[in-house]
Amino acid sequence: MKLKRTVAGRMLALFCWGVSASCFAGEQADTLSLLFVGDLMQHQAQLDAARREDGSFDYSGCFAEVSPEIMKADIAVGNLEVPLGGKPYTGYPAFSAPDEWLFALRDAGFDVFLAANNHCLDRGKKGLERTVGVFDSLKVWNAGIYRDSLDRADRYPLLIEKKGFRIAILNYTYGTNGIPVPSPGMVNLIDRKQIRQDVVKARRMNPDAIIACMHWGIEYKLLPEDADRELARWLLKLGVDHVIGSHPHVVQPVEVVDTLADKKPHVVVYSLGNFISNMSQLHTDGGMAVKLLLRKANGKTRLAGSGYSFVWTSRPVLSGKRNFAVYPSDINKEKVNAAEKNHMELFLNNVRRLFHDHSTGMEEYFFERK
Repeated sequence: MKLKRTVAGRMLALFCWGVSASCFAGEQADTLSLLFVGDLMQHQAQLDAARREDGSFDYSGCFAEVSPEIMKADIAVGNLEVPLGGKPYTGYPAFSAPDEWLFALRDAGFDVFLAANNHCLDRGKKGLERTVGVFDSLKVWNAGIYRDSLDRADRYPLLIEKKGFRIAILNYTYGTNGIPVPSPGMVNLIDRKQIRQDVVKARRMNPDAIIACMHWGIEYKLLPEDADRELARWLLKLGVDHVIGSHPHVVQPVEVVDTLADKKPHVVVYSLGNFISNMSQLHTDGGMAVKLLLRKANGKTRLAGSGYSFVWTSRPVLSGKRNFAVYPSDINKEKVNAAEKNHMELFLNNVRRLFHDHSTGMEEYFFERK
């Protein structure tokens, strides 16, 4: 199967992303908006910044500048790149985040947590089972890890029903840092035979869209590998509608492509980068949110719009404030100091050059400001 970067998709993007307006401004009852963000991490510096004297953790303020955009989405999805493995709480290389981290993410507006990633087994069987247990206790949608095969069969693919739409979400990882999956637990690995079976099951659910969230790629590479491009096209050929990627810890280009078979636009995001972390190397201190707008008409669902918006993480060492904070790219500059502004502009200038040269079919949008 051949795919091409769609001219129609490019024109759609240009139409939706006008100079002064976005096609998301007038979302209606017949539309569904989905927001995807990258890695939600907890490095040691983040733990230290959030820890109170009584041993609890306070993440208030981390998402104050971006929470309105997250909450506005009908479905907001994030990659939880840490297990909730209990004490001792640790950062890299073997993560375990406190439960307060998930509480804060939920309160910021996230609805769905992806857990199939290379750090999901950092605390072994206990960490896997405990993470699933915390998901269940908060009654949040999740995908990627399971207590056993029966648990997976009951929960997967994840089917979300909202506003009359049915969305099937798939989630897979390339590996688990060499840690064997402890029996009877299950982690969704990138296995084409299993993925094929899962897509068939998803299609039988009669969804309006199937979205595959892939933890793949090479860390710190700014462009996707040929293997990732080929896998994305295989997924689309299989019946997946859109592909959203994470893992490299840097933002990689996006594409809107169509297949010769269906002539429909399909969004492919190779890497969303870090939404929040303590990473400070060049290109790693920011990420992006990607928004999809689906519209249903005459019994058919189509992609009515798509766009990306960059974010950057401010650290206490730069801000002089107690905690980490995620800033939208168009944050009021009066809210940031000179050090923050310089680092943020370096990230934004670099990533915008990258997207100018390598992204097709989608344009940048900005979070609506109150």
